[in-house]
Amino acid sequence: MTIAVRIALCLLLAFIPLHARAQNDDKAMMIASDDADMAAAIAKARSGLDGFLALSDAPPPGTDRFKLKVMVVDGNTTEHFWVIPFRRTDTGFVGILANEPEIVRNVVLGQNIEFTRDDISDWGYTKNGHQVGSFTVCVMFKKMSKEEADYMRSAYGFDC
Repeated sequence: MTIAVRIALCLLLAFIPLHARAQNDDKAMMIASDDADMAAAIAKARSGLDGFLALSDAPPPGTDRFKLKVMVVDGNTTEHFWVIPFRRTDTGFVGILANEPEIVRNVVLGQNIEFTRDDISDWGYTKNGHQVGSFTVCVMFKKMSKEEADYMRSAYGFDC
């Protein structure tokens, strides 16, 4: 697998205001904390969170791979991770961290973490082979080469 493809794969499912993260062990992508497109993507995800959670509670046929992206703070450092799978609790949510941390040191890949609604920065799922949500990933496509973004769209069913 080429370095460009590995980097593109690492960016597929990740975001952080200063660092975009993906699943697995690849590198982070730098994104400015005041990036307007990323802020809009997070706002869009948060505004649709109730609908997403209702779908995840009773997944319709053809849907799967429900995931949440959450913010983890370690001192003055923040990193965002996908949590797959997740479930609701009396006080928020719990799930398994699906990314290897690169910046924060208070969590590890595969750790069961608890979080609240305020920690959620994105959500996504697959419907009939196409990605729904994952708004922050669509922003990252703008930061990739056309070839990398086209590959990711084709390989993983993104319509953005």
